[in-house]
Amino acid sequence: MNEKFERLIERAEQLIDRIEAVLPRPLAAPANWDASIAWRYRRRSSGHGTLEPVRHVAAMALDDLKEIDAQKEKIERNTRQFVQGKPANNVLLTGARGTGKSSLIRACLHAYAPQGLRLIEVDKAELTDLPDIVEVVSGRPEKFIIFSDDLSFDEGEPGYKALKSILDGSVAAATPNVLIYATSNRRHLLPEYMKENLTYTHTEDGEVHPGEVIEEKISLSERFGLWVSFYPFTQGEYLAIVSQWLSHFGADAKTIEAARPEALVWALERGSRSGRVAYQFARDFTGRAGA
Repeated sequence: MNEKFERLIERAEQLIDRIEAVLPRPLAAPANWDASIAWRYRRRSSGHGTLEPVRHVAAMALDDLKEIDAQKEKIERNTRQFVQGKPANNVLLTGARGTGKSSLIRACLHAYAPQGLRLIEVDKAELTDLPDIVEVVSGRPEKFIIFSDDLSFDEGEPGYKALKSILDGSVAAATPNVLIYATSNRRHLLPEYMKENLTYTHTEDGEVHPGEVIEEKISLSERFGLWVSFYPFTQGEYLAIVSQWLSHFGADAKTIEAARPEALVWALERGSRSGRVAYQFARDFTGRAGA
C-alpha cells in the first residue's frame, strides 16, 4: 500500500513539473550580465521570455559613418548624456532606408560600452513585454538602450499601446537607466489614409485642428523626445561613402578612383544610393580584387 502511494506521489510530482514547464514565468535576469554588451529578448513558444546574449556584436565605429554628421552629433550627444547620468531623451530615427539609422545606434553602443552602456533588442511583436524587461534591468548599474528596428504598427497591434505607455504616460515612474531607441522608415508609426484628412476641423480664425484619429496616430511619435531624420544620399555623398568603405577594406587611392564607375552602376541596378548599398558594393569589389 505504501509503495503504491509513493508511486502515486511520484507521478503527481512529475505531472506538476510538466505543468510548470509550460506555464508562463516571470522574466528572469541573466545569470551573467558580462556575457555581452548586447542582448536580444525572445519569447519562446511556451510563453517564457528570455534575454539572450549576442555573442558576436557587429563592429561599427562612429568614424566609419560618413555624410550623416548632423544626425551623428545629435545621437552621440544624447547617448553621452545618458551614460553620464544626465537627462536624455528617447529617440526616434526616421527616413530613407539604408542611410545608417541602426548602424549609428550600434556605433554608439561600441563607443560607450566601456562606460557601461548596454543594448537590448526587442522585436515589434514582443513590445508588449516591455514592462517586464524594464523591471528586470531597473536595478542594474549599467545604462540600457532598448532598441527596436524598423518599427511601424498596423491598426490594433498590442505592442503600440505598450510602447506608448513606457515612453510616457504610465503610472510607473520613468526608469533612469533605460531609454528607447527606435528606427522607422516613416515618421508616424501608424498607417495614414487619405480619408483621415476629412477629420481635420477649422476654427473661425482659420486655425486647423487634427481630428481624434490623427491625434492618436501622431501621439506615439510625439512621445519620443528626440526625432532625427535621415535623407537619401546624393551621388557625391554616395561615392564618398563608397570611398570610405573601400579604404576601410584596404583599397588604395588609385583603386578607389577606378572603382567609381562600377559603384555607380551597382547603385543604378539596385535603385538606391544608400549607405547600405555602398557598403555592399565595397565588400563585393574588394572581395573580387582580393580573389
